[in-house]
Amino acid sequence: MQRRTFVKGIAATSVLALGQTQVEAKTLPKISNKDTLSGKEFFLTIGYKKVNITGSTAIATTVNGQLSGPTLLWQEGDTITLHVTNTLKKSSSIHWHGIILPPEMDGVPGISYDGIAPGETFTYTFKVNQHGTYWYHSHSGFQEQTGVYGAIVIKPKRKEPFTYNKDYVIQLSDWSDEKPESIYRKLKLSSDYYNFSQRTIGTFIDEVKKKGLSKAFGDRKMWNQMRMSDVDIADVTGYTYEHLMNGQPSSRPFMALFKKGEKVRLRLVNSAAMTFFDVRIPGLKMTVVAADGNHVKPVTVDELRIGVAETYDVIVHPKKHKAYAIFAQSMERTGYALGMLTPSSKLQAKIPKMDPVPTLKMVDMGMNMSKMKMKKTENTGMKCASAMKMPSKDHSNKKAIKKYKWATMEAQKYPITTLPSAKGVQTTMTAMSPKYRLDDPGVGLRNTRRKVLTYADLKNRYSTRHDKKPDREIVLHLTGNMERYMWSINGIKYADSKPLVFHYGERLRITFINDTMMNHPMHLHGLWSDLETGDDNHLVRKHTVIVQPGSKISYRVTVDAKGAWAYHCHMLYHMLGMFRKVVVV
Repeated sequence: MQRRTFVKGIAATSVLALGQTQVEAKTLPKISNKDTLSGKEFFLTIGYKKVNITGSTAIATTVNGQLSGPTLLWQEGDTITLHVTNTLKKSSSIHWHGIILPPEMDGVPGISYDGIAPGETFTYTFKVNQHGTYWYHSHSGFQEQTGVYGAIVIKPKRKEPFTYNKDYVIQLSDWSDEKPESIYRKLKLSSDYYNFSQRTIGTFIDEVKKKGLSKAFGDRKMWNQMRMSDVDIADVTGYTYEHLMNGQPSSRPFMALFKKGEKVRLRLVNSAAMTFFDVRIPGLKMTVVAADGNHVKPVTVDELRIGVAETYDVIVHPKKHKAYAIFAQSMERTGYALGMLTPSSKLQAKIPKMDPVPTLKMVDMGMNMSKMKMKKTENTGMKCASAMKMPSKDHSNKKAIKKYKWATMEAQKYPITTLPSAKGVQTTMTAMSPKYRLDDPGVGLRNTRRKVLTYADLKNRYSTRHDKKPDREIVLHLTGNMERYMWSINGIKYADSKPLVFHYGERLRITFINDTMMNHPMHLHGLWSDLETGDDNHLVRKHTVIVQPGSKISYRVTVDAKGAWAYHCHMLYHMLGMFRKVVVV
């Protein structure tokens, strides 16, 4: 039995009166409860707090004694001042994720500043030049895992191009009673320590029934020879994690109240350390109106995958007097966060069943099974597929082929800047035929009957037709060694790397190639990432971009802010190696 299942019935949080994080649709609200702060000046304190989320007492690091921290309500155009006091016994920090601001206000120790020493107060001040849904978190050690995070809502100067009656923040996160240092040590000892969905004799018998003995044996042999597992979806799972919604466990679901017929805006924020969530509200369609704080052309879906550090704004329109479950299951299907969209706190919806445990396919390894030729690599003995030229068989529809050809032509337009790279212990996997898979909803969501949001569905609400074309291209390989739990970029870990140099005023095209079997949410501080989806007229503006296993993805960056910036994977336990410093000169 999974630990999370065992404690589910008794879990209860001791963080008092979290209440509803509610934002008025038209004006900045007054401070109606302690977890919502508004104005131009803020006082935040980072400190220790005892919490009981799983049935056992643990120590969290919180902001103003809250888990999650207070939602900060700002007005576009205002100059904001934030006094952050650190009462921990170690250095701390707060990074304002997705906020475009001066580099010295970005909050990254070792790059922006030295951090906030114990007992000290640091004052951040900057002008707010954007609007939408964002969040903040510590950039020191593993404090993000233990509770230093919260949401940011910025009211726009101009009226938004959609209407709604209620407005709620839905902040998703993962919590463990284990110390994060212990989690990381266990991953270093055995990268699959928290994976309780491993193949067994029982699952092999099930595969034989479905595929036949020869096919089942062949598949198992192939994965074993590659020393990989097709159920290696997530590094840290529900075995140790309790998944939270607005700081509350599924045994005590968050309540978002509405009246029949009202339109409700839900601001989805993934502030987890390691968990991707698949979010749906059974019985309701969700209309996506913003991604990472920026308006997009409305697209209606049944479900969306929100990667670590991403935000999405959706509008739902419940027309019945009934409760609906806000259901956010983890990507590897070992747990879920839960909330209720309900007309009364006395009404609760039926909790959906989690989907089956997903399995990786050859496309997730950057292979093409249609014409695959196997060969051994020099260093690892793994078998890998030779490079192919067309999209994988799983995504060979006309739309995918069209986007693939477009991306290929784009890659031929710009001079490529060659960066240092290395082979060796840091790199034991290689995607031999990585593809642009913008229309791929990802592992576990490909065969559902639900309409799932993909990056191909996202279009900027406003024209980007006249945006400057790229001056040059930078190709970055996301690399790793799963057996030793080592992560890097271009085979070089952060400690051994040199900064990336961007030139002020240039327009870059950055292409990521994911040589690993893990999703990586890549976050560039200080600069926007304009995602290429095949339509130059409506490039999607994001601050965090998910690079799927064995795939490639490209976006454009206007280098308009001098200084030093962080650039990294937002999976907390990947960040130590998969990180770069960017210097804009």
